[in-house]
Amino acid sequence: MPGALTRGVLFVHSSPRALLPHVEWAASGVLGVPATLEWIEQPVSPGSYRTELSWQAEQGTGARLASALRGWAHLRYEVTEEPSPGVDGGRWSHTPELGIFHAVTDVHGNVLVPEDRVRAALEAAVGSVAEVRAELDLALGTAWDDELEPFRYAGDGAPVRWLHRVG
Repeated sequence: MPGALTRGVLFVHSSPRALLPHVEWAASGVLGVPATLEWIEQPVSPGSYRTELSWQAEQGTGARLASALRGWAHLRYEVTEEPSPGVDGGRWSHTPELGIFHAVTDVHGNVLVPEDRVRAALEAAVGSVAEVRAELDLALGTAWDDELEPFRYAGDGAPVRWLHRVG
């Protein structure tokens, strides 16, 4: 019996031209359907391209997409997966400089920081407000958001394509 379905989005914020077919091949392999993506130039990074792919597939597809793209150093991307029955949502962010970041998300896309992570941040800080802030920034993925934000805005108005995989 197949798992419950969920939805998500693959945002490729910047990719060199040479990786475009490899990204499509990787997404197709994970989703089980051909992913012919519509690439547009990324103005923030001349010579690179961006695309968005909305998908519907089994729970865990977001993690599989993020893993399939993880090895390419010149790729900036994010994968989101909406929460579904019994499973929290997730967001995976990748930049060449920072590598990959994963966070659990709620139904509104907010990053959820587990209680143990907050306690560890408080313990590591040893009374320093600046250290608490640094630990919580790490838990929230602030550095990834800061680096990806200009690339996100450059994608406003970009076409979105939906892919579905059933059963």
